[in-house]
Amino acid sequence: MPNYVLQEMSEEMGNGKKKVYPRMQTYSLHDFDTVVRHMHEYSGSFSEGAIRGVLDALVTTMKSWMPLGHSIKIDGLGVFSLTLGFDTSTPSEAAAAKKQRNGNADDELKTKYRHVCIKGIRFKPDPQLLQQMNKEATFERAETDVVVPRKSSDSREERIRKAIAIIEQQGYMTLSDYAIATGQSRSTASKDLRQLANDPTSGITTRGSHSHKVWVINKKKQTRQTQKGGPRLFVSCEWRIISR
Repeated sequence: MPNYVLQEMSEEMGNGKKKVYPRMQTYSLHDFDTVVRHMHEYSGSFSEGAIRGVLDALVTTMKSWMPLGHSIKIDGLGVFSLTLGFDTSTPSEAAAAKKQRNGNADDELKTKYRHVCIKGIRFKPDPQLLQQMNKEATFERAETDVVVPRKSSDSREERIRKAIAIIEQQGYMTLSDYAIATGQSRSTASKDLRQLANDPTSGITTRGSHSHKVWVINKKKQTRQTQKGGPRLFVSCEWRIISR
């Protein structure tokens, strides 16, 4: 039976009033091979090879049509659409104006406009899918007490070790996972994770954006350590969004 805990939202996240919400406990991440195996078990008539081919074709179709402004709707599952943002590696308008004031006219064309890029994929589930899952699922409260965020007493190294342990166990880490493990509010945990992700020595990076953002092992960090012949401190993992 799936479990949940009651999490108290930090006052910094709202209007100052305490708010409690249920948070589902996630125990594992089903990778591509596991999903293919489950689909084969449920269908029976489709081989694992055929299922892999269909899923690969779906990914190829999404990569081909979504960047052209098309959303992908799968009946019974939901709608996939792209989210855009500014490429942080390109200079902003403010930087362009500063260069122009300093007389760097040659750089004006390079910095006049910021590059827009794909930031993530938004998924809106089919209402019938949610209705069917609610009919079949029964949730049990895992803890009797409400999880209250508090200031972490752990050092930075201890928080990194806890984060890596979570990622190694389930393949990724959410903001809620880190906040509960370190005893921080969501806003404090978010700031802490932002600093860790921007620090290449932490071994932690992000995947996805907004509500789909998760934290994973920094593969580039692991590769550099392996090339230097040092000990492997981090375990490589892969992040996937799997809709079940």
